[in-house]
Amino acid sequence: MWQHTGKRGISVSTAIRDERLVTIKEIVCDILEIEEDEVTEVSLFKEDHNADSLRAIEILAALEKEFKVVINQSELPRMVNLEGVYAVVSESAGW
Repeated sequence: MWQHTGKRGISVSTAIRDERLVTIKEIVCDILEIEEDEVTEVSLFKEDHNADSLRAIEILAALEKEFKVVINQSELPRMVNLEGVYAVVSESAGW
């Protein structure tokens, strides 16, 4: 697939993915009440950041609102870190 690249040679789709990832990270950090530098794409919300199931549902609802998607609660077990959240949101949004 052909991708247009910007002035710096970064593909537009990579830039959009990064922008979405930043937004997801901001939402997660806000709800978990942690600093953005405390979370990585693979750090676990529950084990590393003391998130409980209520916080997971809050994250899901905030993502649905932000990205105007519907995410089935059955996806919560996959949403254990930023990587998983991005995968679920991108599948729900059809990215």
